[in-house]
Amino acid sequence: MLLTDPVTLENDHVRLEPLAAEHADGLRRAAVGLEHAWYTSVPSPEGVEAEIAQRTAWAERGDMNPWAVVRADTGDAVGMTTFCNIDQANRHVEIGYTWLGPAVQRTAVNTAAKLLLLGHAFEACDAIAVEFRTHFHNRQSRAAIERLGAKLDGVLRNHRLGPGGSLRDTAVYSILPHEWPAVRLGLEARLRRG
Repeated sequence: MLLTDPVTLENDHVRLEPLAAEHADGLRRAAVGLEHAWYTSVPSPEGVEAEIAQRTAWAERGDMNPWAVVRADTGDAVGMTTFCNIDQANRHVEIGYTWLGPAVQRTAVNTAAKLLLLGHAFEACDAIAVEFRTHFHNRQSRAAIERLGAKLDGVLRNHRLGPGGSLRDTAVYSILPHEWPAVRLGLEARLRRG
């Protein structure tokens, strides 16, 4: 299977559905109350449709595989996530452009979604590396990536221009195939604990 193939992934906690316009209402509700820190970018409720359109356009070009994150218990769309920076020839992918609504932050939703995404990348798509990138100053995101079991590869200094011309240092993490079994066990244990 290709990293770009649209597919629905699900477990007891979440369903990852190929992102589509019909997710807009739920995602607008999920985006209410998100803090817009200077070091991250999430859509405002009013910007959800534009974000869906952008991500689906990137998907049509083969640059991204976007999903709506849907709670299994309620059927509500509560966020977005993607395979991005897809390098199919080298079976390398990044999991990114992820945001979750305030109601599901610090719940099993993110852990369950990452379990599905990593399992799909390594087991169905035969990835040789799955990467995560975040702003160096985004401590919450860095801690969450490290809790997954990803290893810090390094920091790309002055990697991008940010809002107002600020310079972004990007922390780059990865998980490799031989690390996946231990990462999977850790994620499954976290889900069992609740």
